[in-house]
Amino acid sequence: MATTPIAFQKASKTAAKLRMTLNGPSGSGKTYTMLSIAAALGKRVAVIDTEHGSASKYAGIFDFDTLTLDTFEPEHYIAAIEAAGAAGYDVLGIDSLSHAWVGKGGLLEFVDNVAKRSKSGNSYTAWRDATPKHYALIEAMLGCRCHLIATMRVKTEYVQEKDERTGKTVPRKVGLAPVQRDQMEYEFDVVGDVDPDHNLVIAKTRCSALTDRIFPKAGKDVADILAAWLSDGVDAAPAPASKPAPVANGNGHPMTVNANALLAEVSATWKKAQADGVDAKKWAAAARKALGAQKPPSTWTAEDLAAVCLELWPPELPPEVPEEAANEAEPEPVA
Repeated sequence: MATTPIAFQKASKTAAKLRMTLNGPSGSGKTYTMLSIAAALGKRVAVIDTEHGSASKYAGIFDFDTLTLDTFEPEHYIAAIEAAGAAGYDVLGIDSLSHAWVGKGGLLEFVDNVAKRSKSGNSYTAWRDATPKHYALIEAMLGCRCHLIATMRVKTEYVQEKDERTGKTVPRKVGLAPVQRDQMEYEFDVVGDVDPDHNLVIAKTRCSALTDRIFPKAGKDVADILAAWLSDGVDAAPAPASKPAPVANGNGHPMTVNANALLAEVSATWKKAQADGVDAKKWAAAARKALGAQKPPSTWTAEDLAAVCLELWPPELPPEVPEEAANEAEPEPVA
């Protein structure tokens, strides 16, 4: 069997978009630091706000647009990330990414709900459906057309330390692991820990100029280093523009859908199914008819989902005109 030849090529650095996360406990200044760096890195800044509008409290200091999420399904994050890229923003801030894990509609809640609906009540199998959602969010962040700076909350605890000035033992709040799925930090070029004294401590970086650095109240100083590093290289090839995918349901009704927008509406689609009295059996039957095979929902593409939805709710087509009527000549107007 013929195979495609495998060949290595000379490595070269290309200009790139930033992928950065700022992790810190409550009150450390994650949001302010994110906005400070973002404002110095680009002219047009957008923020996905999951913190009940907390970023907007800095609107008098920084100029940016905001989108507030009320529920935190990964699909909602993905739709917002792609909308920011399509709108041409220079920098996108996500404040915070932790809600996609622990917030309302986040992955932990999703897994818990799936486990409750299953006969076994076992959450282990629920991760089979949850994990693809997690990786889809990662791919959306990595593929974002803007510089991307996310914040993540960290688990905190208090430690007892001796104050060198007074000699007394005092408690101090310290941050531990980020509130997200394990190893999320691996997906970012730069990982910074913001401590309670508002210092940005670089924990991981692919930019050598930032290695082991500490920046008090970071902002333009960090942005300037990042801008020089990101622009150093040849221009990357532009990503192909995504086109709406034509699909058809089991009745052959054609429809053009935007796959990303459709994925963002998955939860709304299921609510519609429940409101219309579409139980799991009807849903499964529609899936078998539309897809022509038994496919686990976790493997469905956006086009698969569209086909199933069209099977459940066919679009209204114009009434057919009989051929003989269509060919019949119009009567002459009466003088």
